[in-house]
Amino acid sequence: MVALDYLLLLFIFNLLMMFVSVVAQNQIQNNSSCVDEFKCGNLGYVSFPFSVSSQPDCGLHTIDCDVTPNPTIRLGKNVYSVLRQRFSDRFRVLDHRFQDLLAKKSCQIFERSISFPSSHSISFRLVEPNVTLFRCNDSLDMDWSMNDDYFREYQNYTKCSGFNIYYKNPSRELEGDIPDNCSLIQLPITWNSESNTSNSSLFDILTAKFGIQWSLSDDCSNCYYGGGQCLTDSNNKFVCSNTPKAKRKSKRILVAAAVTSSIGGIAVVVVLLLYLRTKCSFISWKTKGEDYRNVKAFLKNHGSLALRKYSYSEVKKMTEYFKNKLGQGGYGSVYKGKLHNGSLVAVKVLKESKGGGEEFINEVASIGRTSHINIVSLVGFCFEGQDRALIYDYMPNGSLEKFIYDAKCGTNRQLGWQTLYNISLGIARGLEYLHRGCNTRILHFDIKPHNILLDEDFCPKISDFGLAKLCNNKESIVSLLGARGTIGYIAPEIVCKNIGGVSHKSDVYSYGMMVLEMVGGRKNVDVVVDHTSEIYFPHWIYKQIEQKKELGLTGIVVEEDKKLAEKMILVSLWCIQTDPSSRPSINMVIEMLQGELESLQMPPKPFLYSSSVSDSDMPTTTYMIQNSKDQV
Repeated sequence: MVALDYLLLLFIFNLLMMFVSVVAQNQIQNNSSCVDEFKCGNLGYVSFPFSVSSQPDCGLHTIDCDVTPNPTIRLGKNVYSVLRQRFSDRFRVLDHRFQDLLAKKSCQIFERSISFPSSHSISFRLVEPNVTLFRCNDSLDMDWSMNDDYFREYQNYTKCSGFNIYYKNPSRELEGDIPDNCSLIQLPITWNSESNTSNSSLFDILTAKFGIQWSLSDDCSNCYYGGGQCLTDSNNKFVCSNTPKAKRKSKRILVAAAVTSSIGGIAVVVVLLLYLRTKCSFISWKTKGEDYRNVKAFLKNHGSLALRKYSYSEVKKMTEYFKNKLGQGGYGSVYKGKLHNGSLVAVKVLKESKGGGEEFINEVASIGRTSHINIVSLVGFCFEGQDRALIYDYMPNGSLEKFIYDAKCGTNRQLGWQTLYNISLGIARGLEYLHRGCNTRILHFDIKPHNILLDEDFCPKISDFGLAKLCNNKESIVSLLGARGTIGYIAPEIVCKNIGGVSHKSDVYSYGMMVLEMVGGRKNVDVVVDHTSEIYFPHWIYKQIEQKKELGLTGIVVEEDKKLAEKMILVSLWCIQTDPSSRPSINMVIEMLQGELESLQMPPKPFLYSSSVSDSDMPTTTYMIQNSKDQV
């Protein structure tokens, strides 16, 4: 046994010495005076594809970090003040020209969409929310009734000379071609303005502060992280050059640093190996397992997602060795952390993987494809042997769950009705994006208060995509190998196949159950209520509305609060219809929430029953699904 240990350690030592040589050589070849990250004013640390003004060759775009109070960046002809760095691939900026035009209410603001220069190496785009405007030029031979009919449900801004502006917020897809005299423009708005534009002028909802997201091309990403430089030749084609970007550091210093760090690493590894040798068999940590191969293959095939990969040691450092635990989920624990640039993050450390690494793949594949104000952003991930972690943007207000049925708050609602309404609308918009706005349709399958996170402004973000399923946009029905979701929110067709096919309507059901809990400030099934007839909230609230009784909801101060509550209830009752075909699509949900209360019809009573309580209409946690014909 001793001889085996000796041979093992000798082999590893020789392997690491070879690694020392390679590291030293790579350091000499690839490192320059360009740094991986640099301190930039109040932004904290910034990294490639950006560089400081004094070293323009170190990045694709330069940032002037000496400008106060905010650094500036030039993109094309425009200079923007960078207000903060929200994610590793996103800035929040201020467009001063746009701000001046807004202050003057100048029609020059409608000349063109906000856009950014792109190249073969990098592309930029405006982060939602934004509004689509239709600029329709005046024409003597134009029949304006055609425009009025085409934009029948749109608001009209007519104070600009030579053209009219039509807009609707949030933006909607239009069928067919737009009129010949109209052009499409996209401009940024504040997300709070989306909930109420009927009483606001067009200039009131626009903003000069917005998010910019960038993404490296596959060619540039592979080139840069392979030690090269992203260039464009005289024919405007991409070229990866291995020519040094700047003067190299001293070879002697680099070699010494490489050797010193590697020898230190050898010592740590040797001690660790001796410890592992006494605690577990060699086979247990040599074998990576099926899930490791699955995840490895996925990351290789989806390198275009361009998410940053962190080592497990970096994860431990950013969380201060898992010091501040934020919560516990079905797939692991979540900790508060901080990146090098000072940005706060939430780090989900996954448990021992099950199902071939499916939960990890689902999260990265789903969120890695998204960019929406109501979807949580994935900053990066860790995939190192059996250690898995997902790094998200930190949400200071935590989950929605603690704001709707926290026992400590008693009967006093913690959030006002307007805020609850805005949250429900924001979640619906996030689901609409997942169902219709992505290149690949994403079905979440676990919508519940625990998985809705709230930022500092109580803007909701859908999170936890561990059960998500990606499918073709043309697919209406999807196949599942088994039931997935959380009891109390699972659509009945997922459990009982003869009810209907599993589709995006399954998310609508979960959404409806969640909004009802937001309205009631309690679980839908609550065995601790005073009256047996109130155990199942959806049926109790349905009966109250049907009999025109008082709802007895807390926090209703003005008539507007009551209307918002009733609107949320009616929409939710439509969403939880047992037959999927009777539920509205999520875009219809948004229209119903934004429409007038008087236009909403009373939905049929959801037919989930139990005979285990005194009131035959009120089910407990054990349900019996009756035939829908009994409800006609």
